[in-house]
Amino acid sequence: MLHILSITAPIFLLIGLGYLAARAGLLSREQIRGMGSFAMTFTLPALILRALSQRPIGEVLDPVFVLAYGLGSLLIFALGFAFFRLVRRQSVASCALSAGGMSVSNSGFIGFPVVAMVLGAPAGVALALCMLVENLLIIPLMLFLAEASAQGGKGRGAIVGETLKRLARNPIILAIVLGLCLSLMEVSIPAIPFKAIDMLANAAAPVALFVIGGTLFGLRVGGQGADIAQVALAKLILHPLAVALAFAVLPGIDPAMRLAGILFASAPMLSVYPLFGQRFGFEERCAAILVTATALSFFTMGGVLALTGVGAF
Repeated sequence: MLHILSITAPIFLLIGLGYLAARAGLLSREQIRGMGSFAMTFTLPALILRALSQRPIGEVLDPVFVLAYGLGSLLIFALGFAFFRLVRRQSVASCALSAGGMSVSNSGFIGFPVVAMVLGAPAGVALALCMLVENLLIIPLMLFLAEASAQGGKGRGAIVGETLKRLARNPIILAIVLGLCLSLMEVSIPAIPFKAIDMLANAAAPVALFVIGGTLFGLRVGGQGADIAQVALAKLILHPLAVALAFAVLPGIDPAMRLAGILFASAPMLSVYPLFGQRFGFEERCAAILVTATALSFFTMGGVLALTGVGAF
């Protein structure tokens, strides 16, 4: 247990530091958002670019890992959407957001620091592969369903086109594409720009954790307790179980990468989750779910580390 705490405690200490800084008024919400934009636009893409460009394409592009992580995430998305639509009788937009909250992890801000402390170098490759699934499959599916519901008078082709345009401008997607291209062509980044990329990549984890803490300050946890509990617990428990099941069914996955995928799936939902909800009028509910899942993840991620035998790696 002490070993697990030594891995998880520094993560949540940095989150707590960001929360206290925002609570004390040292940083305004706008400044926290600016730091978050810096992380999403520069440090996380730099981290992914460094991880992908420094390895041969055979080591980077693991189709079995992508398939397993994608199947596990898609299964939870489908079950979540069906549950909230058929059982809870909610709108399509609400169901899509709930399903997305269950199946898209905070891979960069929480998942990566934990996996990096456990596994080291493989964490960067696993981060890129998990983000590939999240940004090219789950998030577009969530946005498409929500947009189709909210903009009933707009053609689905136009909705798909707008979603693809947004993804094409996403720095993380651009970093994944560029990193894969460099890996495929076996082209090394020159020393000077690589040093700058390396410095940005090293800042990714601490900046990300500080931002998540600052973001949590001031979010109101209101009613809708059933929705909050169901989405948060499904994300923290059912998502890693589904990914672990997919890894067990599909053979030939490196044990370290399998552990990385399960740990990424056990992280709470992405920190911009309330921003997705804001567009469709569900910001408060999404924010409350995010707060609950982030708080509970201290215990659930520790449990996953214990159950997966982290000491073996």
